[in-house]
Amino acid sequence: MADAKLIETAGLHAWYGTSHILHGLDFHIGKGETVGLLDRNGMGKSTLIRSLLGHVKQREGSICVAGRDVSRGKPHEVTKLGVAYVPEGRGVFPNLSVCENLIMAERAGVDGRRDWTVERVLDTFPRLKERLNNGGAQLSGGEQQILSIGRALLTNPDCLILDEANEGLAPLIVREIWRVIGAIRDTGIATLVVDRNYCTVLANSDRAVVMAKGRIVLEDSAAALAADDAALASHLGV
Repeated sequence: MADAKLIETAGLHAWYGTSHILHGLDFHIGKGETVGLLDRNGMGKSTLIRSLLGHVKQREGSICVAGRDVSRGKPHEVTKLGVAYVPEGRGVFPNLSVCENLIMAERAGVDGRRDWTVERVLDTFPRLKERLNNGGAQLSGGEQQILSIGRALLTNPDCLILDEANEGLAPLIVREIWRVIGAIRDTGIATLVVDRNYCTVLANSDRAVVMAKGRIVLEDSAAALAADDAALASHLGV
């Protein structure tokens, strides 16, 4: 795990209308680090992700990506700095084939890297190779999620944000996605993982952050938090 911070916030506040959601968050993701983000539902993790990506307009405090200040940045500006996002809703283009969904996303990373190509994605996800000419709408939910992850990798990102990537999927697909998350981790891409299964998140992360009511209440190595049953029960209700 590298010490340099790829994404960093300081004193981050965010609102939806008059609802104050985030309360002064100091948060970071190191280069090449996998961070698990945990909370009970509605405690702020989705708002944090949306703020990092530039989707929340009512925000204060600083956000830096790769040393660049994006405190008032727009989503496309954050993306250009090497941040890829796999949304909970998948966002697959239903009228395009699997091949077209992938090709339209393929580009070099911010430093010119092309480690991830369509061929590599298809080798990583054999299911997509079998469905190459199928339309996005013809895929199962699990296949759409795999396509969404593959498409994000084709931007050759420095950081990949996975928001509830396994929500509502069959156990076999869930195991496949965690396998790929592990492979991504090994390549040195920084990853922010949000998932309801906190045990699996902790087992596949370097560090974990627990939020409650828009604040960070726990932050430690994933191994240390996994061993602290009392703290997890207190803040996650497990």
